[in-house]
Amino acid sequence: MANIISLSAFIISIFFLISTAKAVRFDILNQCGYTVWAAASPGGGRRLDPGQSWPLDVAAGTRMARIWGRTKCNFDSSGRGRCETGDCTGGLQCTGWGQPPNTLAEYALNQFNNMDFYDISLVDGFNIPMEFSSNCKRILCNADINGQCPNELRATGGCNNPCTVFKTNQYCCTNGQGSCGATEFSRFFKQRCPDAYSYPQDDPSSTFTCTNTNYRVVFCPR
Repeated sequence: MANIISLSAFIISIFFLISTAKAVRFDILNQCGYTVWAAASPGGGRRLDPGQSWPLDVAAGTRMARIWGRTKCNFDSSGRGRCETGDCTGGLQCTGWGQPPNTLAEYALNQFNNMDFYDISLVDGFNIPMEFSSNCKRILCNADINGQCPNELRATGGCNNPCTVFKTNQYCCTNGQGSCGATEFSRFFKQRCPDAYSYPQDDPSSTFTCTNTNYRVVFCPR
C-alpha cells in the first residue's frame, strides 16, 4: 500500500510540474509605419510589415532572453543578409544577439519564487521605440532618442549606448557591482525613457516582475 501511495504521489507531482511549467506567450506587434524584422533569442526571427504580429511561445524557466527589432534588412531567398541596425549573425533567423544599437526587451521566466523578471534595456543603445507589457505593468520607451542623440553616440539608424563607443568601465561597469554609476550619457537615456535601463547597473528603477502572465512587445507603441 505504501508503494502505491508513493507512486501516486510521484505521478501527481509530475502532472503538477507539467501544468505549472507551461510555455509563456509573447505577442510581438509592429505598429511602426515601416517594416521591422523582429528578432528573438530564443525564437529566431520574422519579418513584420506594419500591423503584422508574431505569436512566440517560450518555455518556462528560460533565462537571459531578449526580443528586439531590426531595421532596413535585405535577405535573400535562403534568409541570408544584413540589417542596418540589430543585425544578428547575418540571417533572418537569429542564432545570437543583435548588433548595437538596438532597443531590447529582456526577460527571465519562472525564477525566484516563480516570478518573471522583465525590462526594456538601452544598454545596447536605441533603434526603435518599444513597449513591453504584462498584466502587472506596461513599460515604455517611445521618445525621439534617435533624433536627439548626442553627437558622440550617433549611429546610422540609431543611437549608441556610451559603452559601445568608449568601452571603458565608467560606461560598461566591467569591474563588477558598484564600480560605475550614472553619467551624463545615461541620464540622457533615463530622462527620456524612465522605465528603461540606461546603464548596466541601473537595476532598482528598471527591473519589473510578474507571475502567471503572457507578454506583449510592441514596436512604435501608440
